[in-house]
Amino acid sequence: GEPFVTPQRAALPLVASAAGFITRLLRGPGGFAEEQLQLFRESLQEALTDHYQHHWFPRTPSRGSGYRCIRINHRLDPLVGRAAGESGLSPRRLFQLLPRELTLWVDPSDVSYRIGEDGSVGVLYRGPPARSPPIGAPDGRGPRHPGEWWRGRFP
Repeated sequence: GEPFVTPQRAALPLVASAAGFITRLLRGPGGFAEEQLQLFRESLQEALTDHYQHHWFPRTPSRGSGYRCIRINHRLDPLVGRAAGESGLSPRRLFQLLPRELTLWVDPSDVSYRIGEDGSVGVLYRGPPARSPPIGAPDGRGPRHPGEWWRGRFP
């Protein structure tokens, strides 16, 4: 089978797109202050990045899709709830502001969403196509020192 690939810089816009989308859904009357929303977005990006660390397969983007899926189905997704708590937002209030049925897929090829069980699927972000590992990347697993990009240190 295909070995997991540590997400590279190409994954960051996908994760940012997903976190930004959820944050945009929380804006508006009766919502949260902009400073709180920015903290939430950053916390959610970090939570998603950590969660996806060993579940990112660029050559077979649908592999692990269920694991990477963010789901609100009359319950708040645990990653979203954790990011809310870490950023000082009330998870209960956040849940009240979000759609009752929301599915968000964050895959190496794109980020897409569906609101409602019967809603149509929309694409938020289309990533670069899968390609061969870059020259110099041992076993195609990313940077020479895995984890460097993960902590914001780019080679």
